[in-house]
Amino acid sequence: MNTFKNKVVWITGASSGIGEALVKAFAKEGAKLILSSRRIDELQRVKAELGISEENCLILPLDLANTSNVDELTQRVVSKFQKIDLLVNNGGFSQRSLTKDTALDIDRKIMEVNFFGTVALTKSVLPIMLKQKSGHIVVVSSIAGKFGFYFRSAYSASKHALHGFFESLRMEIFNDNVKVLIVCPGKINTNISLNALTADGVKHNKIDESTANGVTAEECAIQIIKGIKNNKEEIFIGGKELRAIWVKRLFPTLFSKLIRKQKAE
Repeated sequence: MNTFKNKVVWITGASSGIGEALVKAFAKEGAKLILSSRRIDELQRVKAELGISEENCLILPLDLANTSNVDELTQRVVSKFQKIDLLVNNGGFSQRSLTKDTALDIDRKIMEVNFFGTVALTKSVLPIMLKQKSGHIVVVSSIAGKFGFYFRSAYSASKHALHGFFESLRMEIFNDNVKVLIVCPGKINTNISLNALTADGVKHNKIDESTANGVTAEECAIQIIKGIKNNKEEIFIGGKELRAIWVKRLFPTLFSKLIRKQKAE
């Protein structure tokens, strides 16, 4: 896919961070956009800032913790645009709590949103793409999908699960001309730590220092679009923290020693 002009792109988590940056990047490419998140007021703000027409944009509120209406939402997209070319599964949230302190309900909530919500939407859209014999599914994971870290047990588990699911799906639909890209951001300058859940389910309300110094959401969006155009299966976006992925793969014992020395935040 060399251009996104008139392509129908559905983005979850579109009201802030990487999702908002993707909306703006795809709009510049001439795509027709479906914007989803829980916060309809923020979705409307994003749309207004773009100045995109009603004809080329659909605001579709979606709560990934409750996807009982997901098939209805998918049909609304098809009714308006007749097709879905790209689904960008970006919605979700992080965690900042020790395993021993975290209530099981919080673990379940994180898995419900980050994994099952993403799977539910994908399964709803997949038949459309299979019928079209074309499509691209993008899932925003994390380097935490490659290894665990302090305060991230449930979050990391949810991202690991995405890799297992979407790597399997990629194999199953390869001959149907539907592609799957898994994106693994490292430190990206967004509100992810601000909105992360703590042990009792309240927001962390702090910006991690490493996150504040991370790659911009705009640069992350550029790299994601480049990955789609180049038909990549997996991409890593970030700074020096990405080295940990290769150290773990090649020198697992050394990795364990080094990762324990990292600042816990």
